[in-house]
Amino acid sequence: MKKILLACAGGFSTSMLVERMKESARTQGVEVVIDAVAESDIADQKPFDIIMLGPQMGHAEGDLAAEYPNIPVTTIDMMDYGMMDGDKVLATALELMEKGA
Repeated sequence: MKKILLACAGGFSTSMLVERMKESARTQGVEVVIDAVAESDIADQKPFDIIMLGPQMGHAEGDLAAEYPNIPVTTIDMMDYGMMDGDKVLATALELMEKGA
């Protein structure tokens, strides 16, 4: 089972998005584990298959990609994040995990 990790400054603002993504995954029959954490807690969450950063954390994408070279790291689209669009964010995560990039 794949694990999607959402990270933001404090781990709180992504909680609602995680719930929307879980709902989307259930509806689609996709088996994934999705967690939200603060940036400082990312290393404690291993193993994970993708790191998705809240838009306010986009500045850390390069550093995290270097730290986890075999795991896709991406910043969530600001519009999708603002709309709490669990369907789109889940689709992005699944696509990136499939590509392995």
